[in-house]
Amino acid sequence: MQKPLKILISDDSLLLRKKLREELEKLGCQVFEAKDGQEVVEAYCQFCPDGVFMDIVMPKVSGIDALKKIKEIHHEARIIMLSSTGTAANLLEALKLGAIDFIQKPYNSSQIVKAVNDIIRKES
Repeated sequence: MQKPLKILISDDSLLLRKKLREELEKLGCQVFEAKDGQEVVEAYCQFCPDGVFMDIVMPKVSGIDALKKIKEIHHEARIIMLSSTGTAANLLEALKLGAIDFIQKPYNSSQIVKAVNDIIRKES
């Protein structure tokens, strides 16, 4: 039996984290959460996830800065950025810094399935 994919989600919205957790658990993922950019870097080191879903705009440390720190720790980290409208420049920067994809909020289930499949493909 294949081990479940470990996914770390980071967003300052409790509601978004809850909804995303439910989506990922339906797909058989083991899910960890962080509520801000500082926590996500610490949680990444603690849990060594297979992939990360991370908001760009977060308190304490932005998603862009957290992305940079995680990539310094593990260059091959598979990170999907989440974004509300109006942050196109940030999304381009995130992709240049090594995010494997981005999802615009509000997202739908098929976008999450595609992102999980992208994480799996990058892992192989």
